[in-house]
Amino acid sequence: MSTQCQVVLDAALALPEPERVLLVERLLETLSPEPEEVAEEDFAAELDRRWAEFQQDRSSATPWPEVRSED
Repeated sequence: MSTQCQVVLDAALALPEPERVLLVERLLETLSPEPEEVAEEDFAAELDRRWAEFQQDRSSATPWPEVRSED
């Protein structure tokens, strides 16, 4: 966390709770909308599909550091 961000966080934490709630609400309004929800059954089916694909060809896996660096 940058120094500037830490200063802002410290100042925000010093606010009374009602003001912190308002601040959080305003910050959340600036973020991208939440992704659409995926049905639990669809999610489970996709996990099963990916697991089966991995079991058939483990070379298709991407190492975690490489996946993480894509963020």
